[in-house]
Order: sequence, then structure tokens, then C-alpha cells
Amino acid sequence: MDLGLADRVYVVTGASRGLGRAGAEQAARRGRPAGGRARKAEALDGLVQQAPPARCWRCPATSPTPSLPGRLCASAMARYGRIDGALVSVGGPPPGSTDQITDEQWRSAFDSVFLGPLRLARAVIDATSVEGSSIVLVLSTSVRSPIAGLAVSNGLRPGLAMLVKTLADEAGPRGVRVNALLPGRIDTDRVRELDEASGRPASNRRDSEAGIPLRRYGEPAEFGRVATFVLSPAASYLTGAAIPVDGGATRAL
Repeated sequence: MDLGLADRVYVVTGASRGLGRAGAEQAARRGRPAGGRARKAEALDGLVQQAPPARCWRCPATSPTPSLPGRLCASAMARYGRIDGALVSVGGPPPGSTDQITDEQWRSAFDSVFLGPLRLARAVIDATSVEGSSIVLVLSTSVRSPIAGLAVSNGLRPGLAMLVKTLADEAGPRGVRVNALLPGRIDTDRVRELDEASGRPASNRRDSEAGIPLRRYGEPAEFGRVATFVLSPAASYLTGAAIPVDGGATRAL
């Protein structure tokens, strides 16, 4: 199936590891120019080396400042003369229950987990002049059902999902699509760290897999392929959606 990705240009955040890395890898392999952003420049070297320079470039950033989205879009425009959207991998906030998370942690998480993606989405919408542009936010199944020990994620990600709906309404008349992906237990460093934090990683993983109809964690590449499709012109009539990528684990509609 031709996804229509030739010559299209997308910004990918969190591209050094995990789900952002999986999306960027799938993008580069399909011939789409993709810009990877991560806090450590060297973390992007492996990704850039996997694809010809014409298909991937790195945009290291030391911190998610308010000016960063504009600089990322400007980098894409300077290099390719266009921007067709973004895959926004929203970083994992600190784990903990509501009585363990400090006010400062809540404020910091709101700035990075909520305002950061919003700023980038606005910058991409402002920068693109190509009808059919697409923005995908990588959220979590906590949008639909709370996850034990992840109070911050449970609190902020549902708001981002409704923001996706709002942005889809506002950007739709310009031909810009906005969607969200809700990954479940994908076998990334982040999920393995959460398993380790339980104090019984092997049994915690077994328990988690028992609640997944496919009885296993997802592979990052499996998530990356879904992200690539939703971002691509092949999904041209899909907007305002929140799509689980969780092996069937989410029980809510």
C-alpha cells in the first residue's frame, strides 16, 4: 500500500528512544523526510545513520522552551522548504500517586506534557501551507482508563485528548488533520522502567500480559507502523480520533 509519503516532511519529537524513535524509524524507512528532536544530540546519531541524510535530520534541544516549536519548524522549512506535520511523542511524567506528586512536579509536568505538545501543534499549523498536513499526538490508554501509580498521566492526558478534538475542529477547514494514539504496554525503556519500579518486574510483566487479549507486550515497530499510517495521506479522512494501540487491553469504548 502506497502511503503517499514521498517528499513529505514531518517533525518527530522524542525521537531518541521509545515510541518517538519507533515512529521516526518507520518514517525514514518509507522515504519520508523526518526531523528528530531529542535533548541529547548523540542519542539521535543512530537514527540519522539508519537513513540517507535526505530523509532524516536531527534537531537536538536541551530543554522544551516556548521558542523550541518555532525553531523546529524553521529548521524543517530551511532544509526542505515545507512542513507537512508532526508526530508528537509526549514524554512520560513522573510516576506516583496523588499524595506522592508535589505541586512543583504537577506544574513541571503540565508545562512539558500539556503545554509542550500544544505549542508544537500550534507552530506546525501556523507553518504548514500544504493541504493534507497531519499532526499525531502520542498519548496513553490513561486517556480512557486510569493506570495505577501514574496520577499525573491520568490527570493530564485526557485533557490532551480533548485538545486533539478541539484542534481537529479548528484546523480542519485548512485541511490539517489532528489525531491521537493511545499506546498500551509497548516494550519500550519507559515501560520496562515502570515494571522495574514495581519491585517485581518479571511477575508484573506477566500480570500485565495476562490482561492483554494478545497476551504480550507490543513491539515498538508495531506502534511505529500505526503511527506512520495515521500521519500519512493514506489516512486522509481520519481526524479528531483517539486510537488505541494496545493489543486490545482497553476495555472502554
